[in-house]
Amino acid sequence: MIELIGKTNIDFMGKKLYAFGFSAILSIMGVLAIIQIGKGKANLGIDFAGGIAVQVKFQSTVPLHDIRTALEGAGMKDFDLQDLPTVNKVLISIKRQETEGVVDRVVSVLTERFSDKKPVIDSTTEIGPKVGHRLRKDALIAVLAATAGILIYIAFRFKFRFAIGATIATAHDVLAVLGVFYIMGKEINLLLISALLMIAGYSLTDTVVVFDRIRENIRKSHKEPTGEIVNKSVNEVLSRTIIVSLTTLLTAVALFLFGGEVIHDFSLTIIMGIVVGTYSSIFIASPTVLLLGGKKPLIKR
Repeated sequence: MIELIGKTNIDFMGKKLYAFGFSAILSIMGVLAIIQIGKGKANLGIDFAGGIAVQVKFQSTVPLHDIRTALEGAGMKDFDLQDLPTVNKVLISIKRQETEGVVDRVVSVLTERFSDKKPVIDSTTEIGPKVGHRLRKDALIAVLAATAGILIYIAFRFKFRFAIGATIATAHDVLAVLGVFYIMGKEINLLLISALLMIAGYSLTDTVVVFDRIRENIRKSHKEPTGEIVNKSVNEVLSRTIIVSLTTLLTAVALFLFGGEVIHDFSLTIIMGIVVGTYSSIFIASPTVLLLGGKKPLIKR
C-alpha cells in the first residue's frame, strides 16, 4: 500500500488521559442528546415526532428551492422536501404540530405559485404519536443490537477485553456525532440513525485493523512491554488508517457538496463519523484495552 507518511514513533498511549478527557465531554453530550430525544424535546423529524407526508405531482419538474421558498413565504415551517424527479413528484413532510389544515394550505400555496405546473395531491400519509414512539423504540433496539453484535464478534475473534475496547470506541463515536448534531439543532430522524449505524461499522473496521496488528506484534515481540507493543502497532498502521480515512472522507465530502439537500445531513453525519471513528481507533480503543488488561498479557502466547 502507498505510504502517505513515513515511519512514525508517536507516543499515542502517553496521551491517553487527554484523549479520555476530550472523549468524555463528547460522550456526555451524546447522553444528554439521548435523554432529550427520549423526552421528545430534541429536534425530532416526522419519523419520531409524528406528522403528515404529502406527495404532490406536477406536470413538469419544479426545483425544490422554489417550492421551499413558496411554502416558507406562506408562513409554513418545520417541513422537509424530497424530490422524486423521474415522476415529477415532491414529498413534503410536515411535523405534527403543523398538520392542522396543512393539506389545504399546501394545495392553496402551490396552486397559486405554480399554476402553470398544475400541482395535484397524489397521496397523504399521517404518522401518529404512537407510530413515532414505536419508531424511536425500534431505532434504539437497532443500535443496541448492533452494539451487542460488535461485542460478540470481537470477543470471539480476539479476547473479551478487546471486545470491551471496540464497543466503547464504537459507542463513543455514535454518542459524539449524535451529541454534536443535537447541539447544532439538526433534525434527529431515521436517516440519521442509518448514518450512525454506518459509522459504527466503519469505526469497527478501523479498530479491527489496529487490533490485528497488535496481536501480530505480540506474537513476534512478546518480551517487549505491552504498552510499547500497542504504540508500535498503532504507528505501523497509521499511514494505512489515514489513507483509508481520507479516501472515504473525500467521497462523503463530494456527497455533501453535490448530493443535494435531501442527503445533506446524512453526508454531514458520515463526514463527522469518519473523523471521530479514525480518532477513536487510535486514542480510545487500544488505550482502553491496555487499561483493562493491567500487566496481564493481551493474548495467550
